[in-house]
Amino acid sequence: MKRRNLITFIFILTCNWAHAQAGEGITRLNLDAVIDWAQNASISARRAATIQTTRYWEYRSFQANYKPQIQLNGTLPGFTRSFQEVTQQDGTVRFISVSNNNANLGLSMSQPIASTGGTVFLGTSLQRFDNFKDGAIFYNGAPIELGINQPLFAYNELKWDRKIEPLRFRESQQEYIGDMEEIAQNTVDFFFSLLIAQTNFQIAQTNLVNTDTVYQITLEREKLGKASRNDVLQLRLETLKAKKALASAQQDLAGARQEMSAYVGKPIAADLLLELPELIPNVVVNPDRAIQETMVNRPDAIGFLRRELEAKAAVAEAKGRRGFTASLIGAFGLSGSGAQLSQVYTEAQDKESVFLQFNIPIIDWGRAKSRLETANAQQKLTIFEVEQDRVNLEQEVQTQVALLGMFQQQLELTKEADEVAAARYKIAQDRFILGDLSITDLSIALQENVQAKRDYIRSLWDFWQTHYYLRVLTLYDFENQQKIKY
Repeated sequence: MKRRNLITFIFILTCNWAHAQAGEGITRLNLDAVIDWAQNASISARRAATIQTTRYWEYRSFQANYKPQIQLNGTLPGFTRSFQEVTQQDGTVRFISVSNNNANLGLSMSQPIASTGGTVFLGTSLQRFDNFKDGAIFYNGAPIELGINQPLFAYNELKWDRKIEPLRFRESQQEYIGDMEEIAQNTVDFFFSLLIAQTNFQIAQTNLVNTDTVYQITLEREKLGKASRNDVLQLRLETLKAKKALASAQQDLAGARQEMSAYVGKPIAADLLLELPELIPNVVVNPDRAIQETMVNRPDAIGFLRRELEAKAAVAEAKGRRGFTASLIGAFGLSGSGAQLSQVYTEAQDKESVFLQFNIPIIDWGRAKSRLETANAQQKLTIFEVEQDRVNLEQEVQTQVALLGMFQQQLELTKEADEVAAARYKIAQDRFILGDLSITDLSIALQENVQAKRDYIRSLWDFWQTHYYLRVLTLYDFENQQKIKY
């Protein structure tokens, strides 16, 4: 009896020492902290931020299209020295040496008219001509000129861009939020991959200690004639398997640590242990509310409207390129010239110009009609595709809401199964020490305990993966009842 108690004491002491060693000098990290790492330091996060910056400046460029544009242009100097061909009155040609400077400078401001697609312009210009052969100087210029260039019956790109580009910018803003939530979702996978690897390694360590201890106990029993040689050899084999499993688990752990480190953008120390995220948010998600938030927040939902508007714009463009097109160009102002610069301004006279430029296709072999019919067909196809994508998105949201509720229920079952399996294994250990249980039954209890632990972690993985995927789909935080922002 004293010998049995001693063996029991050694067994329990060894197991407790192993568990104590596993918890000393360890840095622990939870899921939220790892997600913060990934959303701040990962390549995916930097890529999302760069895309957002690009979309922002694209939108600024669009806004600038509707603001006044001021330009300064000219030719300074405009020096020429060469022989030029000059046609005489009798039709003959002479090559005359010229040496002159023909410089000009102009300042203009233009303002697009978004409602009509036209442009209003205001400008001033000055030209100076120096003939170095005879020393003559001439000035020519327009002190002021105001005009308009108005396309008629043409496609108004400014009008359609004003409808489409704000949607595209909103879509890009929500895409950034979606990208950050996708990073969180992907981090969950890397987190649990490493967590399972760490758990398997810890299980392998504990299993090796326990198996070796049971092996030593069985050797003592063999000396007392209470265990067969077959039991000893079986436990020796189990010990060798446990060592092999430990080596394999260690290799898997290193690989999982390296993969998570590469994704989150930070090194994962060997002494870092991940905490099991067992605190589950007690949230009941209403499917209708989830769909509603999706159709408001999701970039795809904004993209539905943008795609339909782009299809309509394509039809409008095809119509604008069909048949009669024209442009009305008109300007009025002042112009003057003279040998003195002041004459350009003091002796300026009225300047008016009106042009109507038009294009009427006589025969195009059905090209314009083909473009229009193609645009109409593409618009119908876009409407069908948008409707199908909208239905698919709603179905996906409903599926994930149902899965989230199912995984919440499974968590309770797997957690209870894990607790029962752990208690059963503890009883099996005690019974084996007392000689009331076979090695085979002890091994079965161990495997059930390990499997129950893995099933519980896997259930947590499924829950958190679905939890963050639902956030990706809706861009809504149901736990705090607010839209997700970054």
